[in-house]
Amino acid sequence: MKSLVICCLLLTSFAALGQSMAQPKPKEKFHMKMTPMLYVDAIEPTLPFWRDRLGFQATVTVPDGDKLGFAILMHGDIELMLQTRHSMGNDMPFMEKYSNPGANLYIEGDDFNDLLKRVDGFEAMAPVRTTFYGMKEIVIKEPGGNIVVFAAKAQ
Repeated sequence: MKSLVICCLLLTSFAALGQSMAQPKPKEKFHMKMTPMLYVDAIEPTLPFWRDRLGFQATVTVPDGDKLGFAILMHGDIELMLQTRHSMGNDMPFMEKYSNPGANLYIEGDDFNDLLKRVDGFEAMAPVRTTFYGMKEIVIKEPGGNIVVFAAKAQ
């Protein structure tokens, strides 16, 4: 009887050990950060749009010959990376076939009229619209060729 109890205790212990090893404990907090990266032919023509019109600051710039090949821009907590297709091709040749726009940015502000002033003169892909989900939007093609939707809550 004593050996049966010991055997059961051992089996229970091994089963518990197996369960604790098989299932990792979930982390209490899972933090992520997403930074969009836009591929462009040249960074210099895009900087006035992001810096002068929208208030981003270049925190990192990396030359590629006599031009910029990469830049990190910040606006508060928002981070945006720009990389030339040439620089990306040198860095990761397998990515060249993915460097054409396949996504767009959706940037929400708190004042739509201010957003309109900031993007005035840039190519609008569609007229201003009010969506069924209560946002006023305009779709702009930024100088690097990427599509950016600017939005604010409709008033």
